[in-house]
Amino acid sequence: MGTGHSVDTPIRVAPLGISSVISLVDDLLFEKIRHFYCTKYELPYSKIPKNREDGRAERITAYLNTVCEIVRIKTEAIKKYPFFKNNDKAKYFELLPDDSPIKNDYRKLLKTKEGPEREAIEKYLTLKMKPGSIDVNIMVKLDRNSINSNGDPLNSKFSDAKAALRGYANSVLRSSIIFSAGLNQSLFTYMTMFHDFYRDKTGDIKKKVILKVSDFRSALIQGKFLAKKGLEVFEFRIESGLNCGGHAFPSNGNLLPSLLQEFMDKRDQLVKVFQPLIQKYYRNKNWKYPESAMDNRPLITVQGGIGTYGEVCRLIEDFHIDGTGCASPFLLVPEATCVDDSTRKLLKQAKENDLYLSDVSPLGFPFNNLHKTGSEVWTHKRLEAGDPGSHCPNGFLASNTEFTDKSICAASRQYQKRKLEMINNLAISDDEKKRLRKEIVEKTCICNHLGNGSLIALGIVKEEDAPQSICPGPDIVWFNKYYTLKEMVDHIYGRGPSLVSPERPHMFSKEIVMYVDYFAKQVSRCTYTTNEIKSLQEFKDNLEDGMDFCLSIAKKKPYPAENLASLATSVERERKRLVPIHAEFKNKAGIN
Repeated sequence: MGTGHSVDTPIRVAPLGISSVISLVDDLLFEKIRHFYCTKYELPYSKIPKNREDGRAERITAYLNTVCEIVRIKTEAIKKYPFFKNNDKAKYFELLPDDSPIKNDYRKLLKTKEGPEREAIEKYLTLKMKPGSIDVNIMVKLDRNSINSNGDPLNSKFSDAKAALRGYANSVLRSSIIFSAGLNQSLFTYMTMFHDFYRDKTGDIKKKVILKVSDFRSALIQGKFLAKKGLEVFEFRIESGLNCGGHAFPSNGNLLPSLLQEFMDKRDQLVKVFQPLIQKYYRNKNWKYPESAMDNRPLITVQGGIGTYGEVCRLIEDFHIDGTGCASPFLLVPEATCVDDSTRKLLKQAKENDLYLSDVSPLGFPFNNLHKTGSEVWTHKRLEAGDPGSHCPNGFLASNTEFTDKSICAASRQYQKRKLEMINNLAISDDEKKRLRKEIVEKTCICNHLGNGSLIALGIVKEEDAPQSICPGPDIVWFNKYYTLKEMVDHIYGRGPSLVSPERPHMFSKEIVMYVDYFAKQVSRCTYTTNEIKSLQEFKDNLEDGMDFCLSIAKKKPYPAENLASLATSVERERKRLVPIHAEFKNKAGIN
C-alpha cells in the first residue's frame, strides 16, 4: 500500500489481533513518525541524525521497537477492560474468524451465568489475547549503495536493503519479514549473520521468512538458495502479476489460477528439496535441528484482487491455499490505515477509469496508480512551468547511471533535464520526440510522495507542502464509502451483507482483462527482435491456456457472493479482443 499508508497500521490494529506489514523503504519517514508517536505516548525520543554512518538501520530499529512498545501498551490496556461491555476487548473477540477456537470459548462465555465458571473463562480468554504480528517488507531490488559525507562509498553492508534487514534483525520484534521483487543473493546471504532467522534451542524461529513470488519456479529457486544457508521459508505468498496494488510484476501471460494449480500439484517438492539442505547446514554448524520440524511445510498463501468471501472460498477449496491477504480495501478504513483526507476521498469516489497501470515508477516496472492525486497535480504543474522532475529528497529509487557515475533517479530534475536535452538533439521525427519526452516526464517521485499522505494525516506536514501519491489495486473501485474495521473484516469473512455490488466481476475476470490490456500495450511497443517475438508469442499462448482453465472453473457452483458467471463472459469477450491484437502482431512479426 506504499511506504506511508500502513506505516502505523500495527499501532492501529495489532492490539485487536490483526497482523499487518510495514514497508522498510523510508527510514527518514520512520524518524518523523517515531517522533510523533513518542510525543503522543510520552516515550523517550532521541533523534538519529541523517548523516550517521549506520543511521538507516538504527532509525528502522528504533521505529520498529517504538511500534512494538506502543502495541504492547495498548494490548495490555485492552486486556484490563471488562467483558460484557462495548469496548475494544469485545471487538477483539468479535473480529476473530468464526472457526477460531477462542471465538467458540468467547461465545460460551457470553452464555455463561455469573459465578466461578464464568470468571475462569474470562481469565482464560484474557490470557489467550495476543497482538497481531508486526511484519515488515523489503523490496529487494531497492538496494542502493551508500556513501559517506565525503562522497566515498561505504561497505556493502550499508546498502539500503542490508541496512533495512539489519534494522529489522536488531529489533525486538518476533514476527515475519517479507521479501518481494525477486532474488537478491547478496541480501539473502547477509541474513546468515543474524541468528533470529534460525531455530533456537526450543525449535522456534523468532523472525520468520516470507517470500512473495510470482510462480512455482521462482519459489523453488529462491527457497533452495535460502535452504543451502539453513534458512527456512515460513510462507510463499503468491500475488497476481497485475491485479494488485503498488508495483506490478506481470508473468509471461500465466494467469493466477494456472499458477495456483501448479503450486497445488508440486508443493510437496518444496519439502523434499529444502529440508535435506537445511538439515545439512545445521549439521555443519553443529546445531541441533528439532525432529518436530523435519517435515515442516511452508504455507502457501495468495493475495491480489481478492474482494469477496466467495473468492476466498474458491482459493481455499479449489487450490488448497493456506490463507489469503487483502489490502487495498482497507485504504477506506480509517481505523486501519494512515491516509490523508483528500486522497481517501479520491479513493471513495474513484471510477474504473481513475485507476490505471502506469509508467510513473522510476524503477521501470508497471505501477498501479490513481488519477488526480496530489502527486499527479504537482508533476503536471512542474511540467507546465518548464521545470520537470523532482529535487529527489530521499534518493531511494536512484538506480540510473546513464549520465552520471553515481546513481540518480529517473524522476529527478538532474536526470530529466539531461535526458530531454538528449532527445531534442536526436535526428527523429517530432512525433517520436514527443512520445519519448512523455515517457521521461511521466516518472514521478513516488518514494517521497508515497509517504507524504501519512505525514499529512498525522498533522506533521501541511498538504500544500507535500504532494501525495497512492497505489491501490484496481478492485478498490467497488468499495465506495468509508468503512469501520468491523464492517471490512466481516465482509472478508462472509459475515453479513457483502460490501460490493453483485455486478462486481470475479477477481479472475479482472485479471484476464488486465493481461489482455498488457499484451496489447507490449505489442504496440514491440520492435520485433527475435526475443520479443518469442516472448510475446509465449505470452499469448499462456494467456489462452489460462482462459481455458478459467472456463472450467466457471462451470462450477459459485460460492456466496462469488460472481462466477462473469468469468465465462470475460473469457468470451477477451478472446475476441485478443484476436485482432494477435493478428497485428503476427503480421508484423512475419509469423504465418
